[in-house]
Amino acid sequence: MTEALAPFQRLDHQRVVFADGLALDCGAVVAPLAVAYRTYGTLNAARSNAVLICHALTGDQYVAEPHPLTGKPGWWETLVGPGRPVDTDRYFVVCANVLGGCMGSSGPPEEMTDAEGRPTGRPWGTDFPSVTIRDMVRAQKRLVDHLGIPRLLAVVGGSMGGMQVLEWAATYPEMVVAAAPIATATYHSAQNIAFHEVGRAAIHGDPDWKGGRYWEDGRIPAKGLSVARMVAHITYLSEAALGRKFGRRLRGATALTFLEDVFEVESYLRHQGSTFVRRFDANSYLTITRAMDFFDLAAEHGGDVAAAFRGTGTRFLVASFSSDWLFPTEESRSLVRALNAAAANVSFVEIATDKGHDAFLLDEPVFHRALGGFLRGAAERVGV
Repeated sequence: MTEALAPFQRLDHQRVVFADGLALDCGAVVAPLAVAYRTYGTLNAARSNAVLICHALTGDQYVAEPHPLTGKPGWWETLVGPGRPVDTDRYFVVCANVLGGCMGSSGPPEEMTDAEGRPTGRPWGTDFPSVTIRDMVRAQKRLVDHLGIPRLLAVVGGSMGGMQVLEWAATYPEMVVAAAPIATATYHSAQNIAFHEVGRAAIHGDPDWKGGRYWEDGRIPAKGLSVARMVAHITYLSEAALGRKFGRRLRGATALTFLEDVFEVESYLRHQGSTFVRRFDANSYLTITRAMDFFDLAAEHGGDVAAAFRGTGTRFLVASFSSDWLFPTEESRSLVRALNAAAANVSFVEIATDKGHDAFLLDEPVFHRALGGFLRGAAERVGV
């Protein structure tokens, strides 16, 4: 029997705490509200050069620096930094851990509070309220206000981050000069919800799940969370990318066996799962995947996506990737049609690549040039 894994190491994160808390769409109030964040670059005297980056499901605020738990490079260091498309010599970049996350913002691993905001001496766990993408954006808005930023030069994000970008542009249009929703959609499809449910079922089926109270035993549902990550990771890649990286190559096996990894792709997926459980909380995974599943911008605006953006002054760059089957290009085109119907200023680019959904995180020079040019154009319009 394998030894149970202990919970991942807790860290002290840069964060701001709002004592009055945040009222959520579900009717609950999280008080106090903690928002963990990182910043890069310098806010100019006019406070007009701020770019907010919204992270995806398993990302966090460490966008352009080594991760404090894994030591790996920031998840968007290819894009964010001095002289890069999101140029920190020119822009003040902010990235916050989402509400419901596990890297310092209010979420399941954080200490639970009662109705009066008093600490209870235990984590929230599964008692953390249900959150929406709009709730995540409201929490980010509190941070942006706290930092003294009256208007964001741009909001940028891919996948679930792109959902947040759309919610920002719909909910606070007067605060967003430019918006770049990347590899995303205005709702989560039935197929995507199905993949998420397989991951949640794996977590629930882990003997160490303990009904979500695994923290009482000082362990985590590592096997279930690992399988959830493995399933999700398959959706981030394309068949061509998997074939190019692994094909049907074996790992030295000479006979059929079910007791070890036979194919290289099996070993790769197991590695992805085993490293993930050491940096992510299972209850946060459940909370955030549900938020993605419930996202439906049309439903928030009377069944009409265009209504979310009618009269907006925000400029949009919508970007998709040709081999992305998690958020296919047609969903981006549907968004563009809705923006056109709202008379919004919108540019659209589909990047030809065989890297799948993960392409937005990888070295894609055409995408990088498009985003860099879009941000420079927005900056020149407002004199940054």
